[in-house]
Amino acid sequence: MPGKTEQMTFRRTVRGFVAAAMVTAMTSGAAMAENLASALTSAYNHSGLLDQNRAVLRAADEDVAIAMASLRPTLSWAAEVKRTFGYSKTLQAQGRVNSTETTLALIGSYTLYDFGRNKLALEGAKETVLATREALISVEQQILLGAVSAYLNVRRNQAIVNLRHNNVRVITTELRAARDRFEVGEVTRTDVALAEASLASARSALAGAQGDLEIAKATYTSVIGHPPRKLSAPGSLPRLPGQKEGQATALRIHPDLRQVQHQILALEYAIKEAEADMKPTISLSGRLGATDSLNNGTYSRTGTITLGAEGPIYQGGRLSAVVRKVKAQRDQAKGNLHATRHGITQDVSTAYATLAVAAASIEASERQVRAAQIAFNGVREEASLGARTTVDVLDAEQDLLDARATLISATIDRHIAAYQVLATLGLLTAKNLHLDVVHYDPVEYYNLVKTAPTAKSRQGRQLDRVLERLSR
Repeated sequence: MPGKTEQMTFRRTVRGFVAAAMVTAMTSGAAMAENLASALTSAYNHSGLLDQNRAVLRAADEDVAIAMASLRPTLSWAAEVKRTFGYSKTLQAQGRVNSTETTLALIGSYTLYDFGRNKLALEGAKETVLATREALISVEQQILLGAVSAYLNVRRNQAIVNLRHNNVRVITTELRAARDRFEVGEVTRTDVALAEASLASARSALAGAQGDLEIAKATYTSVIGHPPRKLSAPGSLPRLPGQKEGQATALRIHPDLRQVQHQILALEYAIKEAEADMKPTISLSGRLGATDSLNNGTYSRTGTITLGAEGPIYQGGRLSAVVRKVKAQRDQAKGNLHATRHGITQDVSTAYATLAVAAASIEASERQVRAAQIAFNGVREEASLGARTTVDVLDAEQDLLDARATLISATIDRHIAAYQVLATLGLLTAKNLHLDVVHYDPVEYYNLVKTAPTAKSRQGRQLDRVLERLSR
């Protein structure tokens, strides 16, 4: 039985083989290697989905500005030119009517009291903004996890192609040896045919692996934004908390959970707003106007101030239906919160279990590769002495190939599982990964628009510059 030192030496050898297989698999790329961090950076900058959802967030920010505007007075103008013509007859006189009047007016209005309806709409819009920010973080996590998978799957498939190429070379050598032994009568024609069939199978498997690699490259190009170059090893696994701590972290900061929480608060405000719609509104309005008759030179200037109140009496049941509808939406969101919380808990447990399985698979695969290598060397040596057939050699070679492929896949799966854990915890973001990107600040735009600035104000001009920068 091999000693502990021998096992450790072999494990280092196996890991070296896996690393070498993955590194040499990238020889078709550019001279400078691309690492995982740079690929994630490219995916972050390339993603149109991020731009799309940032625009969605800015639209939600504008809803706050719209709600803020409803708390302020409004001022508008009106102008008209009125032409009157026809025939008029009275007891005193009769004749044609032909006059032209011009009117110009300024109109102002302000809601004095509406039972808090406009303020409730403002608070609901703010909660919607916070929910949309969390949705943006969730999209960012999806993009980065997709980039990790695309990067590592290219490495996986290229390494498998490398193995398949090596397998074709080995079986070609075995076929040549079988033919030589057939010439001297050591083996039968059946052994040669078996070797030929095995070589054809190996070439078919190589073609399949090359097809998988092309698919992985196409996915990489779509996600990262450019074709894969020489991809370096992903390095060490990201630092992860323990599972218990991870569960607590996920239930505290996961964007999907926080999004639903803010949606519930927004709907609570919407219920109160709908209830306020049933109550009266008190408003103050004023009008200042001037009228000029172009026919007779008559001119008038008038002004009015109106304090008014209005409220619904009967709307056919629409207002009550709106209240019930929003309450149902609130209850739906609460149910979604319950499902989201349990889903996150399950996802965290699954992610940690997948990571543990991948780690165990690596250890088992290392032992499998070791045993398969020893078996292959022994069978090939015995075959040279006539104690084994060509079939035995080919079977041992296939077992070794399968073991090596399993080890490569398990190594890749462990890295993907580690980043999957980060995503389930809500930590797979450009900021937490320290990516070299210009981080999008959702607060910057919100702070510029939350007070509903006009286009000609200093803040409005600053907002125009921000929008121009974002469009670039």
